[in-house]
Amino acid sequence: MRALIATFCLPVALLVVQGDVSAAPGSTNTVEIAAVGDIAMAPSSDGGAGFFPRVHGALTGDVVLGNLEGTLATGGASKCSASSRNCYAFRAPPTYAGVLRRAGFTIMNLANNHALDYGATGQAQTIAALDRVRLRHTGRRGEITYLRIGGLRVAVLGFAPYRWAQSLLDIPAAVRLVQKAAANANIVVVTMHAGAEGASHEHVRAGTETFLGENRGNAVAFSHAVVRAGADLVVGSGPHVLRGMEWYRGRLIAYSMGNFLGNGTLAITGRGGVSAVLQVKLRRNGSWVSGRLVPVLLLSPGVPALDGAGAALQEVRSLSKDDFGRNAIRVGGTGGLLPPAWRTG
Repeated sequence: MRALIATFCLPVALLVVQGDVSAAPGSTNTVEIAAVGDIAMAPSSDGGAGFFPRVHGALTGDVVLGNLEGTLATGGASKCSASSRNCYAFRAPPTYAGVLRRAGFTIMNLANNHALDYGATGQAQTIAALDRVRLRHTGRRGEITYLRIGGLRVAVLGFAPYRWAQSLLDIPAAVRLVQKAAANANIVVVTMHAGAEGASHEHVRAGTETFLGENRGNAVAFSHAVVRAGADLVVGSGPHVLRGMEWYRGRLIAYSMGNFLGNGTLAITGRGGVSAVLQVKLRRNGSWVSGRLVPVLLLSPGVPALDGAGAALQEVRSLSKDDFGRNAIRVGGTGGLLPPAWRTG
């Protein structure tokens, strides 16, 4: 049997790899997914060795997803001029792809506002760096990345409100792409880079969000549309703070996972330093088995560490109740996630 097991990317490019399926269909009944928020790496004197050891064990699963804010490159011209203020361009050495891979990540989202910080050259070098360490990626226009997990196929799609990414502003196009993924995969994971930034924007509100003059999308309308189209899990990044979690049509929407690593690149004071790892187990039909939120704090200069006090649990619990009422995901005292009592979906 022959199957497509790599990446579709249309219309900009078509990246298709054919190979033999080694596991018999039906040999896997569940998939474990871990997801985190924004990762913006800068050069470190230890080569990145100190970035993730404090969260060792939390970044585990069949699919481990993060949002790569910035580039892994040595070339390209910065989008920021020498005289510009309040302009941020992120670049780390290409070897840091190995840091991500060794930490446990299996796929990185490239649909965000920093993917082209060093132009097309920087993005090409980033993709090459990820490919060298066999770390998958998604988020370019038309891109669906398929992962083979035993006998199951998982599709991962990234969306953002930028011309170089698959657009979350064009919801009908997003729906069509998710429908295509759902027709070719058992489980569909959508990640979105959406919403305004900072502690004053931690609440999810209906309608379009803007920030610094940019249209940052309608996260609620987008998320609901892609779930109706076949997404089994939606994970957000971009606001740089945690946001609440909604249970919609039997599927989890995590509107923002906050910051996860920013060694001198991201603000980590206050709520910017409260983070988490989302761990979810889904059945082969995408239905819910279990979930957990692992609380994390970002320590100076911005590296994640497990948080025994569990600040993220209270944060997500409160935000979810405030923003989604009876549709809020329930966050237990030790981080367990349960669908609302009135509807177990």
